[in-house]
Amino acid sequence: MITTNPFAQLNAQSPDIFTPGVMQTYIVLMILFVIAGTLFDVWHKKSAKYFSMNTEKGKKNAKREVNSAERKDMMVKTVTSEVLTSSEFSNPKRRLSHLLTMYGFIIFVATTAIMIFAYPTIADGTPAILPLLWHLGALMLCGGGYWFWFAIRVDVAAEGKPWYKIAPRADMFILSLLATCTFALLWSFTSGMGIFLILFVASATFLFSTVIWSKFAHMFFKPAAAFEKRVIQADGSNEGLPGDFDLSSKEVHEKFPDIPTYMGDTPADMGPGIRREPARHY
Repeated sequence: MITTNPFAQLNAQSPDIFTPGVMQTYIVLMILFVIAGTLFDVWHKKSAKYFSMNTEKGKKNAKREVNSAERKDMMVKTVTSEVLTSSEFSNPKRRLSHLLTMYGFIIFVATTAIMIFAYPTIADGTPAILPLLWHLGALMLCGGGYWFWFAIRVDVAAEGKPWYKIAPRADMFILSLLATCTFALLWSFTSGMGIFLILFVASATFLFSTVIWSKFAHMFFKPAAAFEKRVIQADGSNEGLPGDFDLSSKEVHEKFPDIPTYMGDTPADMGPGIRREPARHY
């Protein structure tokens, strides 16, 4: 079962309705939805304008110039750290949940496109590895997604709301994502064209057509924001925020004369602050 191309099987069950052309057109339409929704999100939230203004502001406040070799190194580190391994999550459980969901989604979407465009019919002879990866990707996404929804998202110390408390705008992405893969698996395992197929198509359509309202577009902004953060830390601009000063240093006292007034000549160590406790959520 898990080595059978469900889309080729669908075509075999109803060749007049689910033709290769129909399925391929649907995929193209979903891609256009994502592109249009992301571009609208960039225009509506002025994300590109923000990054441009932030870059110019950083250049004015920069204490040194970051050369092209350093920028290339930062790009590589951004891809390998923030993008591929999600190192921004301090909580290992949240990080693992995110990685399962992310890679599951990538595998699921990629194999869906390959099977529909390259092997849309039974006669094409789909390599067994493709439907196997399709099912594995959906299971990975469901594992990471449901783990997040029932065990991590509802961490009362962090958000204070139970799993059944839904915020439509904030949760439509994860819920439609989970619905898409859940109904896809149920449809495949039942080998039918009934209610699970309808729910699978409906949830997938909702997922890709609501990019302008959901958190979908943030996946494209995340690498740019992570790279920008590395640059401003390297050039010393640090978004205009003060540096990490030694409050007992004479040089710091000369630069900020009010420190001794409020904290004395030898300020006490304030401790690790927010890092006093290990991250339990993010």
